[in-house]
Amino acid sequence: MFPTLTKYKPFIISALLLTCILLSCEKTIHINLASSPPQVVVEGAIETNLPPYVVLTSTIGFFSNINFTTLENSFLHGANVQVSDGTSTITLKEYSIDTGNNNKFYIYTVDTTNPAGLMLGQVNKYYTLSITYNGTTYTSVTKIPNPKGIDSMYFGTPVNSNYSDSAQQLFVNYTDPDTLGNYVRYFTQINSQPFYPSQIFSDILINGQVVLKIPIYAGYLDSTNANGDSLSYFYPGDTVTLKWAEIDKGVYNFWNSYGFAQNAVGNPFSSPINLQTNMTNGALGVWAGYGSLLYTKVVLR
Repeated sequence: MFPTLTKYKPFIISALLLTCILLSCEKTIHINLASSPPQVVVEGAIETNLPPYVVLTSTIGFFSNINFTTLENSFLHGANVQVSDGTSTITLKEYSIDTGNNNKFYIYTVDTTNPAGLMLGQVNKYYTLSITYNGTTYTSVTKIPNPKGIDSMYFGTPVNSNYSDSAQQLFVNYTDPDTLGNYVRYFTQINSQPFYPSQIFSDILINGQVVLKIPIYAGYLDSTNANGDSLSYFYPGDTVTLKWAEIDKGVYNFWNSYGFAQNAVGNPFSSPINLQTNMTNGALGVWAGYGSLLYTKVVLR
């Protein structure tokens, strides 16, 4: 019935025997996990017509009790954070934002009191990030690519059968340039909500092709307790804005490895994944340039 399995019979038998041997052995094993020194974690970006920002934290121990206080204590303060476009260099200022939970969120961005310190992202420019913290300097370079953009967008029946009758899937048609190496990360916004990241893709399999009916899923907070299936779609009356952001290869590699790492959480058969950071000197995270275009459409009732 399954002739293709015949040649794998010895391997299957060996695997079953090994499993039996392992299950028949009972022994308490103690593993001492050495604590690793904290590492600097960077999440920074500069986008078309927007100022740069950097969120600077340190890694948290694997067995640490994670709560709002732990997260607030992970922010790194007093760093010297600079961004250069090759012509001018600005120093970012640290701001605190009250989250409403008796905790604060910290971010480095342009000094709003200093007009000379303003910098807005421009396409086809390279931006160098330099962070000096506790005597160590971490750097990265990113580019804001000139985005090709989509050809059209429209709503239709979801490709997945697990949806409510009113749910709508967003689709786009896209013509890929004939030069290999185009990478996209897209975000969605519903009504007045924030933009939430959704997916990334590379043109390695579609270089130079016209691709029709690419399904676009709504982004949403990973921490939500709601049904992810229903949140992936749009509903009549929604005003949907698609942010189509072209990125460079280093940024794509980071978010691609980040996605694999997220999907591997809780899977005992997955291999350890190292995030492909584009930061130097042992820092983790990403410094990202986004060449963004916005498209808005209302889901009809």
